[in-house]
Amino acid sequence: MPIRFLAAFCFMIATLSIPGNAQTLSSDCLAIAEGPARVQFAKLVPAVLTENQVQLTFIDHSTFVIETSGGIRIATDFTGNAGGIVPDVVTMNRAHRSHYTDAPNPAIKHVLRGWNDDGTPARHDVTIGDVHIRNVTTDIRGGQLGRVPDGNSIFIFEVAGLCIGHLGHLHHELTPAHIGQIGRLDVVLVPVDGGYTMPIVNMIQVLRDLKTRIVIPMHYFGPETLSRFIANVRGSFELEMGASPTVIVSRETLPVEPKLIILPGY
Repeated sequence: MPIRFLAAFCFMIATLSIPGNAQTLSSDCLAIAEGPARVQFAKLVPAVLTENQVQLTFIDHSTFVIETSGGIRIATDFTGNAGGIVPDVVTMNRAHRSHYTDAPNPAIKHVLRGWNDDGTPARHDVTIGDVHIRNVTTDIRGGQLGRVPDGNSIFIFEVAGLCIGHLGHLHHELTPAHIGQIGRLDVVLVPVDGGYTMPIVNMIQVLRDLKTRIVIPMHYFGPETLSRFIANVRGSFELEMGASPTVIVSRETLPVEPKLIILPGY
């Protein structure tokens, strides 16, 4: 980790006050950026997991590796880097080239793009090993094209009794129809840049609508961007500062009150 970033990150931690406190009926859960140069922090360390655990590693930007106890490894918003491993599954979004690649490694067995080039909604509803993966599409801003329907996908990963949602490059608040399709989310991976996707106040409303238990920020461009998001949610979430880019979650250890977990990287 570069020394300047480490010093700024540690200063940010020291100055924060920590509060006390679908598209398929088979789903168990149902009852958007190019910016400044980024720093890559994480290399994946394979986990030894019990069957009720899932490991998440923040690689960089919007890429996480989700690893299941059955050995399935998924890289989100994949651009070619998954921490030094070849994942079994990759998901991608199209808002910017920092969220997809046109040349994924041919060894990757399942490449799930969150959009279709013909403008129709992408539809994914698959079970791979011990994880069920589905998506709910949202719109994106398209520059001169205006709003592009179904240009982004929220991917939902159902595994070990957990529902983990990756919001991709979300550009607008969710409608009741979106919420109904998404269902319950225990963990949300949320872009918090406040500009390339949407303003922080709107993203916080999305989190309220999803009623998630664990929120993990992504898609921020340094400590200042992250600090702004934390300042806006302080008091609404318990705060946990991760010492490494990896966290293991399980249904049994979900917090009673909503928790914000900060993993190093951006």
